[in-house]
This record gives sequence, structure tokens and C-alpha cells, in this order.
Amino acid sequence: MSDKQRFELPTASRRRFFQASAGLGAAGLAAFAGVGHVLGDEREPVAKRGESLIEAGDTILFQGDSITDMHRKRDVTRANSEAALGTGYAWLAAAELLIDMPKAGLKIFNRGVSGDKVYQLADRWQADCLDLRPDVLSILVGVNDFWHTLNGTYKGTVEKYETDYRALIRRTKKALPKVKLIICEPFTLRTGHVNDKWFPTFEQYRAVAKKVADEAGAVFIPFQTMFDRATKIAPPHRWAADGVHPTSDGAAIMAHWWLRTVGE
Repeated sequence: MSDKQRFELPTASRRRFFQASAGLGAAGLAAFAGVGHVLGDEREPVAKRGESLIEAGDTILFQGDSITDMHRKRDVTRANSEAALGTGYAWLAAAELLIDMPKAGLKIFNRGVSGDKVYQLADRWQADCLDLRPDVLSILVGVNDFWHTLNGTYKGTVEKYETDYRALIRRTKKALPKVKLIICEPFTLRTGHVNDKWFPTFEQYRAVAKKVADEAGAVFIPFQTMFDRATKIAPPHRWAADGVHPTSDGAAIMAHWWLRTVGE
């Protein structure tokens, strides 16, 4: 089955799709449904209710670190390919868009790279972003900018994160003045690698992402709020076993939240 045939299905409910694609069992679906209820309808609006950021013909690019990368095949570069989209929230959100809008001519790419910090996104930005000319650009980055300072492999600061992020957004808007920006909040769950050493410093990185989004007029996706609410339904390891990288269940609610926020 070709990628085009795979995605051009007539209809599919979101729940059935997540069950098939993310491998959620009955318990996972129950938790997902519960989170949907807890999350409610409180998210940053795109514009007016009923509007969507996604339009026919759009090129959509997911950018970031391993949370976006999620084992995508780097040698597959074509749009709308399951192999190139990875196995995480980007793949789930992309596949849902392509199922729901089969005639819209969307082109969706994932260029997340595991381990990346903002300055590393900048190093590859021409080829992995600007040359793709995205109409919609979604960025999730920040956890490594802090995490790698704890293990001694990086000496960055929250000030450098903010400076680098602002510069990246300025560069992007200069090259792509009509791009529709989505900035996702970096997040953690208190389990696995995440302990008291992360706080309160990591919260400053989250605040910077929101500040950069506001300054750029970007849509902001508050993933930390989402996961904080999710832990009322199931323990943190259910959503991200190591506290950073989402499980299938975690990726599923990220995709759900992303799609709702952009107005799909």
C-alpha cells in the first residue's frame, strides 16, 4: 500500500485511529477518554471558534528534539510518509489531518532530531526548515537545553535558551513572513529521570517558550498543563515513563491537544 493510499481513507474516528496507530489497549482508551474529559475545552484559541490554522494546500512542518523525532527514518524525506513522520505525536497528528482532509493536498514533514537544543536547530534550519517553505511550523524544543546541563554535557543557561530561541524565530519570520507559527511548551512529568534537581529552574524554560510565542504572535500549546491534568487520571509513568519521552498514550493525548489547539 502506498503512502497516498494509506492516508486517503474515507473516514475514521479519532479514537479508533489512535487505537490502531498508537497501540492503545482498552485501558489506554479509557484513560484517554478520561483525560479528554479532564482537559475540557480550555486551550489557547487559534482565532475565533470554528476557525482552523490548517488550510488546503498547506505544507506543515514539525520541528524539535527526540519527542518530535520519535524514530523517524532520516533517509525518507518525502511528505506524508509514515516512516518519515516517526511514531510519536507528530505522526498521530499528521495522520489524523490526512485522514480527515484527504483532498486538501497537505504536505506534512517531521524534521525533529533527537538530542537537539535550540542552537542545534539553528545549525540545520536552512535545510530542515526554510528550504521546505512551510506554511505551518510547529516547534517543540527546550527540554535538552536544561536536561543536558544536569549531566555536564552542556553549559547553557535559560538566558541562552531565550536568546537563541528569539533569534531562531526572527530568522524564520524574516525568511517566511507569512508562516503560521506554533510554539509548544516543553514539559516534564515527575517520574523516571525527572527529580527535584529539575525544579524550579526548568519552569523558567517553560516560561521562556510562552514569552517567545507571545512576542511572535504564535499559537502556544501548553503541554505541561495537559500532562498535569493527565496525571489526575493515571500516574506520570503512564504518559512518559522516563519523565521526558511520551509513551504511546502520552503521544496520543499530545496529538489530540495539538489538533484541538490549531483548530482542526
